[in-house]
Amino acid sequence: MNHSLDRHASPPTPAQAPAAAARPANSDPRALHARAIINGHRDRSFLNNLITHYSKSNLPSYSFRVFHQIPSPNVVSWTSLIATYSDTFLSLRHFVSMLRHPTLPNQFTMASLFRSCASLSCVPFGLSLHALSLKISLSRDPVSGSALVSFYSKCGMPGDARKVFDEIPRRDRVCFGAIVVGLAQNSRPVEALSAFAELVASCDAQATTYSVSGALCAAAQLAALEQCRMIHAHAFVTGLDKNAFVGSSLVDVYGKAGLVGDARRVFDENLVRMNDVGWNAMMAAYAQQGDKDSTVELFDLMEARGLRPDRYSFLAILTLFCNVGMDVEADQWFTRMIRDYCLEPGLEHYTCLVGALSRAGRLSDAEKIAMTMPFKPDAAVWRALLSSCAFHGNADMAWTMAKRLLEIDRHDDSAYIIVANALSGAQRWDEVAEVRKMMKDRRVKKEVGKSWIEVRGKVHVFFAGDRRHEMMDQIYAKLAELREEIEKIGYVPVSDEMVHDVGEDEKNELLWSHSEKLAVAFGVVSGAALPGKPLRIVKNLRICRDCHEAFKFMSRALGREIIVRDVNRYHRFLNGSCSCGGVW
Repeated sequence: MNHSLDRHASPPTPAQAPAAAARPANSDPRALHARAIINGHRDRSFLNNLITHYSKSNLPSYSFRVFHQIPSPNVVSWTSLIATYSDTFLSLRHFVSMLRHPTLPNQFTMASLFRSCASLSCVPFGLSLHALSLKISLSRDPVSGSALVSFYSKCGMPGDARKVFDEIPRRDRVCFGAIVVGLAQNSRPVEALSAFAELVASCDAQATTYSVSGALCAAAQLAALEQCRMIHAHAFVTGLDKNAFVGSSLVDVYGKAGLVGDARRVFDENLVRMNDVGWNAMMAAYAQQGDKDSTVELFDLMEARGLRPDRYSFLAILTLFCNVGMDVEADQWFTRMIRDYCLEPGLEHYTCLVGALSRAGRLSDAEKIAMTMPFKPDAAVWRALLSSCAFHGNADMAWTMAKRLLEIDRHDDSAYIIVANALSGAQRWDEVAEVRKMMKDRRVKKEVGKSWIEVRGKVHVFFAGDRRHEMMDQIYAKLAELREEIEKIGYVPVSDEMVHDVGEDEKNELLWSHSEKLAVAFGVVSGAALPGKPLRIVKNLRICRDCHEAFKFMSRALGREIIVRDVNRYHRFLNGSCSCGGVW
């Protein structure tokens, strides 16, 4: 090997050399390179391929040396070198050098550069690359176009990603996969499912494990059961359901839709190839339902099969104990995570522990952990404590937690609402008025409630006070009927202390136009579920106290289960009670 240009490259790191030495001689690119030197085979095409071989073998310094042995590097040579350093700023520097030679990039060069910009969060450079790709007509090519879609998606710009996708005339399966996953990861599940439906209907592209997993992620965000089953059916027909990633996604989406039995069936069918993500998703599904025995049993089974539980496994366990308020068990498993498994708890683990202790009434202990943990408490920690303080009637402590929460975000409407309800429960009306004034002075408005329900594969979205749906007359008529029925069996409206300056009748009317109530009424009149099957609602915010109370009575009046997944947790209303036990 010619070492005349060794000054341009650093030697292999200690970690690289043994790894390469451990490979069989026929797979080590250095052996291939040595034979080529002996045989005098050193044309540009061979050296370009050799750069890629060294890159894939985690020997970037060798790639750099080979590149500088090419007398006249072409675009393939430069692209191979740029791809070698795709996770570092060196890729961008090499691209600038390429333009100075000058050599124009091709679609593969641009694709590699967009991936670099995405991984480095280098938005300005990526925007400049997009401008260049427009000038040289590469932005509409499927290869560079799909990488550009991923770049915008990973940088939190889903609108721009969609514009790029729409401008690609010949969209292949990679393009569709990029937009489906990108929209799902940016909390645009309805658009992601629409893009997946477009993919399925396309004659030029087929679904991949990537696009199916992305669509399932979107369905999980919506808890859209019928969409999930249609995607599952498509995966089954195409044979993609046997893939470990798709199997894990199916477990996750069925679990988030509350269908733990279906999640477990998929899990068992894919048990041999199920990865850690799938195991953790299955445990999380049981944990969300408060099923202690099944969650712990699965944890033990995971170990018995030779898999080592990780921080996400323990997060599922701690989420379980937080949901059911088992403080002693939460404390024991938290200690076990550190002592027996040498895992460092993250902020989310501490949040679960704080939630479990505070829910059990150990408010001072929970506050002590929040104040002494090795992380700065975030909004979720203080909100968990605030909710528990309100539930246990500790108005003073609720005030303290609300102030801490508002120090993080003074416009967090949930802080004002929860503390106002806690103060009103203690009949401290002057302080309730003070909270109202703070909210008014800071121009804080309650975020608009939004709920959705799926009927025959279509997601119907309702807003608070909505009048836009084509069946609104039937919906409000059914609401009036349900209200009359539940009042007969003991329902009493629970006033919202943030709604004031209106009469009691008007206040009650506002309560009965909440989005989750509209969704339930629509579910009943539209036949969203067969008799005996639960109605499934998803809400973007925390379910309000009155809706929570009303749904307990509705579950009795309708004789069926109502499942609501709000921003905090699952609520399963059946026979007049809720699985959350009144804390959420």
